[in-house]
Amino acid sequence: MGVWIDTDIGFDDIAAILVVGQSELKIDGVSLVFGNTPLPQVQANAAGAAQAFGWTFPIHTGRAQPVLGKLETAQAILGDIGIPTIGKGLPNAPALPQSDAFTALCRWLEADGPRRILALGPLTNIAAVALARPDLAARITELTWMGGGVTAGNHTASAEFNAFADPEALAIVIAHSLPLRMVDLDLCRNVLAEPEDVQPVRAAGGANADLLADMLAGYIRIGTSRGRPAMAIYDPCAAVAFVAPDAVSFRAARIDVELAGSLTRGRTVVETRATHATFNTQFAANIDADRARTIILAALVNEARK
Repeated sequence: MGVWIDTDIGFDDIAAILVVGQSELKIDGVSLVFGNTPLPQVQANAAGAAQAFGWTFPIHTGRAQPVLGKLETAQAILGDIGIPTIGKGLPNAPALPQSDAFTALCRWLEADGPRRILALGPLTNIAAVALARPDLAARITELTWMGGGVTAGNHTASAEFNAFADPEALAIVIAHSLPLRMVDLDLCRNVLAEPEDVQPVRAAGGANADLLADMLAGYIRIGTSRGRPAMAIYDPCAAVAFVAPDAVSFRAARIDVELAGSLTRGRTVVETRATHATFNTQFAANIDADRARTIILAALVNEARK
């Protein structure tokens, strides 16, 4: 079965793509969006990852700006290139061939069969299709998104980064009744990468073992440098929900996003009481954390063996 991935290419995005790539699913295409960094750096990261990991699926360039408001990135946390490392980084690779994500995504949605999308960044590319081609957006059979927060945020006290970076895009996706499945901060924080997880990746001994180990260690250091013993594995949790649906249980809810307020913009409001709202989507309520960790770390080790 062919699927689509929409991403802003950080380390956890790469890990999520590896999880999908090592499953029974076939990646038909990838669309890039601003997020972790401005779009030109996202493109450079995608080119480096494609060269390092031998990706042959087409990669298309999407939106560089949110629907409204100023560009927001996660560089304050992730560094200028959006992928912290303790040593090796992605290679400097030739630019990817120019290809428009909107056009490619529309063509993909015209095909028969299930149209499943895994979204790992701001939802700007998906919102563009919903606005311009609602007939094609209606063909999406599943939109699993890492974003939002049931209880609180991370980029601000109220908002998770992917929601905060383009809350209007999320509002558009919800308003068009797309089959959104939100994998939020609270769920992802049940699945942790620990410092001792680096050694099995490095010991795998393949051409990319040190690269993956150094990037994993750099990612974990985001958490440990702030006094935490480990780092939550965000985007790969959404990938686990995508490839192993029995590992994650979803619950129907009413989800809305705040679009205003210096302290509330980007906040996802989740109402689970059927007596208080008409449900419009789903959120991930539970995850088998041990199984998710096993799937994610196995994907890294398997890639590191090559």
